Amino acid sequence: MGLFHVDNAIILAAGFGSRFVPVSYELPKALVPVKGEPLIEHQIRQLNEKGITDIIVVVGYLQEMFEYLIDKYGVKLVFNPDFAVKNNLSSLYYARNYLKNSYLIYADNWIKENIFNETEERSWYCCVYKTDPASGWCVTADEGGKIEVITRGGHNSWVMWGPAFLSRPFSKVFAEKVEEYYLDPAKDYYTWENVIIDELRRDSLSIEMYINKQNLNNVHRFRTLEELRWFDPDYYNNTENNMLKAIEETFGVEENKIVDIQNLDSGMTNRSFAFSLTGNSYIFRMPGEGTDELINRKQEAEVYRAVKKLHISDEIILIDEDTGYKISAFYENARNTDPQNREDIELSMGILRQIHQSGIRVAHTFDVEREISRYLVLCDERDALHLPGSEETYEKMKILLEQVKKMEIPEVLCHIDSNPDNFIRLEDGSIRLLDWEYAGMGDPIMDISMYSIYSYYSRSEMDGLLGIYLQREPDKNEKIRLYIYTALGGYLWALWTEYKKSFDVEFGDYGKKMYQYANDFYEILQQEYL
Repeated sequence: MGLFHVDNAIILAAGFGSRFVPVSYELPKALVPVKGEPLIEHQIRQLNEKGITDIIVVVGYLQEMFEYLIDKYGVKLVFNPDFAVKNNLSSLYYARNYLKNSYLIYADNWIKENIFNETEERSWYCCVYKTDPASGWCVTADEGGKIEVITRGGHNSWVMWGPAFLSRPFSKVFAEKVEEYYLDPAKDYYTWENVIIDELRRDSLSIEMYINKQNLNNVHRFRTLEELRWFDPDYYNNTENNMLKAIEETFGVEENKIVDIQNLDSGMTNRSFAFSLTGNSYIFRMPGEGTDELINRKQEAEVYRAVKKLHISDEIILIDEDTGYKISAFYENARNTDPQNREDIELSMGILRQIHQSGIRVAHTFDVEREISRYLVLCDERDALHLPGSEETYEKMKILLEQVKKMEIPEVLCHIDSNPDNFIRLEDGSIRLLDWEYAGMGDPIMDISMYSIYSYYSRSEMDGLLGIYLQREPDKNEKIRLYIYTALGGYLWALWTEYKKSFDVEFGDYGKKMYQYANDFYEILQQEYL
């Protein structure tokens, strides 16, 4: 068997690191220091020790934070624009042309004793033996160590656990497969290992891959912050993370008492994680990308104070007007409401009626015209507005805004962000309304329009929702207001989406659907009412 002289190393560092929150909110997981050295630098240094200096780093999340590696180590950075919506197969797709005799490395591994070499005999994947149940990829190999089958989960098994080496013959075949799989939308969730697994099942990958047997004490993966705490004592009580410090100060505890940290599905505006402390569970919210320009946190705090007496909002432990940090109680066994469930809809509309009829007033309004103007400026500053026919649509919205000025409209406290996901049903069947960031004085029917477009309702469903809210048939004026706010709200959130996209935040076709509401309901109003 011949030797393969290692040409380069490809390091995958594009991901967010969802299980490493809240550290990964401020720092890519690959740049987290372990034993005093960033994870990725530790591996780059080990590669350099073996004469491997041609290093390609695939970046995505917080990509700008990796740029110093260019000057410090001479690495090449390759950007993966799909990092937020696809798995790491997409990272390898963008780096596929670099595949030769290549090490393929996860940036968040930490390897104690260097396992890299100037030459390799064959393609391999680093594996460790686990006697306990393992949820990862478990490997079955023949007596010579050639991998025959890879399955998800097992025990008393070799588990895929670190870097791999791909020989040039392997890379030639594999790069073609990576491209084929990447172009299949059904495989957006695939890791690069899934390609090998599928091809092994088909017995169609002609090149062999072997186990590189390593010890768990040598090759480490830190899946959560709590695992890192056990490995590196420096993290036991001080991660130097601002969010954990805020929890410490709020509850007067040491950081190691903050446990069971779990990333939550990010909302459209913010990021959140759950944590436990002294037997109780909480949610920590931090502002998302670009949010400082969108939300007035002092106004949000004012609203929370005002509605506290209604006992319909989330239970607030901390709301910091400067940072936007919020800590609230976590409701066990709660669920989001379903906009297709009649009982959930009626309860949600009851909450909105209670707010609108409460007589509560705050010092600020939610002015759609002002917000549209502000979002247009923000989009212009970031060259973010790329909606088709945007100038024409803006002129349409100006006509609707003028129409609003001519109408007699009540002004009450409105939630504005009345997304069905912000209404939650508790275990006892009661309902709470979360996330009051956009709340202010306004037209109560605006909340009905917002609920409708968030639910992707048809016109008839919107009409029915307004009737449920009013508890009677709506009159012509109320329907006109419903449709006007549907159009204006759709346009506003389409702008909002364009602005957020400029921070590499993606929401699928949400913005497109909002923009469609703007144009469709303008046409309805023009043809039937205006």
